[in-house]
Formats: sequence, structure tokens, C-alpha cells
Amino acid sequence: MPLPDVDAAISEAVYSLDTLKADGIKLATNVGGQYLGAPELDRLFEVLNERQAVIILHPHRPEPVNRAVMAQTPLAMQEYLSETTRAVANMISRNVLARYPNVKVVVPHCGAYLPLAVPRMKSLVPVMQANKLVGDIDWDANLRALYFDLAGAHSPEVIRTMLTITTPDHLLYGSDYPYVAPQVLTQSLARMKRYLTAEADLAPFREMILWKNAKWLFGKTVEKPSAAKSDDAMMIVRIAEIEVYPQYLKEYLAFANEVDRLSVEREPGVICLFPMQSAEDSCQIRILEIYASDDAYQDHLKTDHFQKYKQGTLHMVKNLRLPTMRPLDAEMMKQIFAKKR
Repeated sequence: MPLPDVDAAISEAVYSLDTLKADGIKLATNVGGQYLGAPELDRLFEVLNERQAVIILHPHRPEPVNRAVMAQTPLAMQEYLSETTRAVANMISRNVLARYPNVKVVVPHCGAYLPLAVPRMKSLVPVMQANKLVGDIDWDANLRALYFDLAGAHSPEVIRTMLTITTPDHLLYGSDYPYVAPQVLTQSLARMKRYLTAEADLAPFREMILWKNAKWLFGKTVEKPSAAKSDDAMMIVRIAEIEVYPQYLKEYLAFANEVDRLSVEREPGVICLFPMQSAEDSCQIRILEIYASDDAYQDHLKTDHFQKYKQGTLHMVKNLRLPTMRPLDAEMMKQIFAKKR
């Protein structure tokens, strides 16, 4: 878009999306110091919202810029990540994505620093509101609009960190072509395929991340993808391992009890969500999760009560592991739940 000229950008967006039928548009984090989230860009977002546009976000050189510092730490190493985080934080702080809910934004480079920044932002918002720096922020609506490509330094650990602020259906393979040499690109893709197959907690999302999520995002499929599965009737059994910061323990337990109760009451596919607290360390929480199928699990992730729990407890959780367990006797599981007291 030819920003910072907003009128010209609107004309280009209308022509590109309406006449040329473009799949989406690209916006920079800033153009000449005009950052995403700036009030003057609201008119552009209104037009994009009317067209349910997909926005590909990409960082630019920060403005103003300290050239000496840039020489020491190349843009790709540091400032691109900071730029991306700054632009998304600006949009969230002004509730842009909540006010224009039909817009979808693809955040590059594994979400930059957002998995670290979002919990910190949430903790600081009350102070900012007290000083009248920001208004009310709809965290769920803002984060729901964000999708994340995995270009750059992806790894199982990075993906797990990203899943603290988003859900698997919002993760997209990204190559960073042509800025990555072809042989490096193909090696990186092969490595991603290997760990998405080998890591038990990520394997259900392999096809979603590699291509299904992108096809759905750009309207190439009718149904939103769900995790690949080898057996539609196979239950998912998981013991979530959660460590909570002591100062948030009481609040976290209230969130956990609410989402577990509502999930079992309202979702036929949620067979069991049973939270437990370690007798030796009260901050160590374990949740026994049993879902009727992969589809039931994917549907659970989209519910309002789960999203409320997920976004409301981001800053409370110190560590999270979601190892999927494989039953030694799958038929016995059915017998257990068929047995009457």
C-alpha cells in the first residue's frame, strides 16, 4: 500500500481486492514513522474490514533510527522482531482488530516477541488505563484476528511458546523466500516435517500447519481444518502439566474450575477435564483431559469458555507442557466410561 498517503492506500486496496481479486495485501510495520495502530489508518482498516481482507504484515526499518546501533545489530537479527511486536502492540492497544473484526493479520517470523510481550502488556494495562493512556482492550477479539507464519527460527519449542497466545489453527508454514537460500529453505522444511511428525503433542497439527490452515485462511476450502487423525473414533488422552506463579494461584484455580465445568457440561466430545493440585507444591497443577476424538478437541479449542480461560490465564502460567498419552489398551477406555457406578 502506498502509505503514508491514506487516501491513495484506500484506492489501491479497493482496486486490488475488488477488481484484481487479490488474495490479500501487505502492510509494513511502519512507513516513514507512521506505525500500524495510528488513528489516521482507521479509515483504511474500515475499508479492509468491509472486504474481509487478509493482511500480510512485514517489518520495515524503524523510524526514526539510530544508524550506529543498526550497524551493530542487523535489522533481521533484532529490529525486525521489535518492529513487528511494536506494530501489533500498537494495534492491540487501540483495539483496532477488535473494532474491525473481519480483518485477519498474518504476523511474520514466529510471532516475533509477542509470546513474551502479550502477558507483559496485560499486566501493565491497568496502570496505563489509570493514567488514561489506553482504553478498554478486548484481548480475545484482538488475538483472534492474528495468524502466525513460521518463517525464521522455528522449532518445537518455539511453536509451543506461540501456543500460549494462539491456537493451532492459526499457525502457518512460512519459507521467507527469496531471502533464504533454496538449499537452506528445503532443509528447514524437511526439519519441520520431521519434528511435526516425531513430537507427540504437535503431530496432530502437522497437516494443518503445513498447508490446511493457509488454504482455509485464503478461502480455498469450505470447512476450517481440524487435526489429522488416523482413527476418527480414537480418544485423545492428555495430562496437562502446568506451573502457576504463586501470586496468581487463587485466580488461576477459579479460571480452571470454570472452564473444566463448562466444557464437560456443554461439549459432548469432552469426556473428562479433571484438574488436580500437587500435595507437595500447590502451584503444580495437573489436568486429566480426555476427548472423544481429534474433532472434539479442535472444537473445544474454539469455544468461548476455552478462549476466555486461555487469554485470561496467559500471564499466570509459568510453565506448560501438553504431552499426549497413548493408551495401552484403547478398548479398555471405552469400557471404563461405559461402566456404571
